[in-house]
Amino acid sequence: MPCMVAMTVKEKQTIIMKAEKETVQEKKNGIETVTGAEALLRCLIEEGVDTIFGYPGGAIMPVYDRLLDYEGKLKHILTRHEQGAAHAAQAYAMVTGKTGVCFATSGPGATNLITGIANAYLDSVPVVFITAQVVSNLIGTDAFQETDILGVSMPVVKWNAQIKKPDDIPETLARAFYIAKTGRPGPVVVDITKDAQYEKLNFKYKKCNYIRSYNPHIKLHTRAIESAAIMINHAEKPLILAGHGVLISGAENELLTFAEKTGIPVASTLLGLSAFPTGHRLYTGYLGMHGNYGPNLLTNEADLIIAIGMRFDDRVTGNLKKYAKNARIIHIEIDEAEINKNVIVDLEINNDAKEVLSYLIPLVQKKSYEKWIREFRICDKTEYEKVIRSETKPETGKLKMGEVVRLVSELTKGDAIIVTDVGQNQMSVARYYSFSKPNSLVTSGGMGTMGFGLPASIGSKIGKPDKQVVAFIGDGGFQMTIQELGTIMQYRIPVKIIILNNNFLGMVRQWQDMFYSKRYASTELVNPDFITIAKGYGIPAKIVKERKDLKNLLVEMLDAEGPFLLDIKIDNEANVLPMIEPGASVSEVTLTYK
Repeated sequence: MPCMVAMTVKEKQTIIMKAEKETVQEKKNGIETVTGAEALLRCLIEEGVDTIFGYPGGAIMPVYDRLLDYEGKLKHILTRHEQGAAHAAQAYAMVTGKTGVCFATSGPGATNLITGIANAYLDSVPVVFITAQVVSNLIGTDAFQETDILGVSMPVVKWNAQIKKPDDIPETLARAFYIAKTGRPGPVVVDITKDAQYEKLNFKYKKCNYIRSYNPHIKLHTRAIESAAIMINHAEKPLILAGHGVLISGAENELLTFAEKTGIPVASTLLGLSAFPTGHRLYTGYLGMHGNYGPNLLTNEADLIIAIGMRFDDRVTGNLKKYAKNARIIHIEIDEAEINKNVIVDLEINNDAKEVLSYLIPLVQKKSYEKWIREFRICDKTEYEKVIRSETKPETGKLKMGEVVRLVSELTKGDAIIVTDVGQNQMSVARYYSFSKPNSLVTSGGMGTMGFGLPASIGSKIGKPDKQVVAFIGDGGFQMTIQELGTIMQYRIPVKIIILNNNFLGMVRQWQDMFYSKRYASTELVNPDFITIAKGYGIPAKIVKERKDLKNLLVEMLDAEGPFLLDIKIDNEANVLPMIEPGASVSEVTLTYK
């Protein structure tokens, strides 16, 4: 056995000095030798990330270990479930306009993200999901907690990639952020093997602004826009349909200017709510299955529809064979795949909404459509008498969802960020809250994910700490992610939670009531004591059973410095109306039901 000779102190000092000189030279050259885990965190900082939502595990442990050294630069929010982290990251992105970031470990950690990834995909929200993977030489061996997350996530991501070498981390992360945010935004998944996290690389970061074969910045179709101006200037009954794309492109001011110059009435999709002030004289209401009477009914009276940043979802169109047969349609949409997919249009403008409206505004004439708008106001009066009055201003009987939402709207002056879960609570908020500021509704649109509301309220409040955040959640959806009360407790996140409690899966029960002869199969809920549960998490909570107590307790909730929960007992057999029944035309919207 060879003899081991100990180094002298001088030799050790020489080696250390040499290493330090090499490090200094590397820094001068813009290069440092770091582990893959540290490189990942530095990439995030270079991209302007300050908040991460996630849940640790074995395969991602090297990243979490290095994360301790970045306190003050990167804030990590430990949720109680990976799905909660995904929804919180999406909500954070929606209210801030930044790209959300979410961490999860391999196997079940990664697969628990899938619902959240799909939710962000269908709602076009940029989130970078970073998952860990088993060490590269074990891939394909069915190793402990190994799952092919690339294959699993493929249908619901804009892009995904797997990193097996630390040298690939900077370039892959740069591409991920570029792809997530540009064009039509969406989620991406980056899967990093454990060995790529602890092995070293010479770190140098360069932001991505170009990828061959990926062209998110489409040259403005000026001729098409000029043709659109001619169509708009000659229309007699035009109608603007504003979608989520208006908010994504930051085109709220352009939409307002365009509408006020042309005098064209504006209707909104669910995710387009807050893109146009709901109190504006040109606003006609919310489109869709449970939308307002006027914009649904009169869609089939319009002679020109200008669809901006929306995809003609089935909840908006109803029966496609009967949709907008009197109208020529202009579709302004950044994603070419959405054009002519559901509705064949007369003029397509495959560009960013803000760019199109900016070019279009000088070309359109200043006009007024008072007679056309009066038709919407007549519809408003009809809807108020048959639906809204009894829903928002009942004098007797059980509490209604609509009156709770309308009262919160008045107390917050429409200036809060409103988060919803999915179901009747969501539809009531869409109908009765008056949004005055852009990006003030956070909800699950395309995916319709129950359980979205509670974790989304966390992401919303962390993204906008100076704004009041109020979450409306049904008793069913609340219990799907109820564990996120632990996240609220740990970080003392001052969200206000309203459970609209009817002891039913309300929307499913409504369909059973209307279409299945009141056969309430597996929809009635026996609920726990939500007040005691909330107090167990250190969250003040009260119950509301009587109308006389509603306003005072809402004020108490809104004035509370920290988190607060109200369990409001509402009419357990009330239905959300109007409604476009399955297979019906938008003009066959139902106002009453017995």
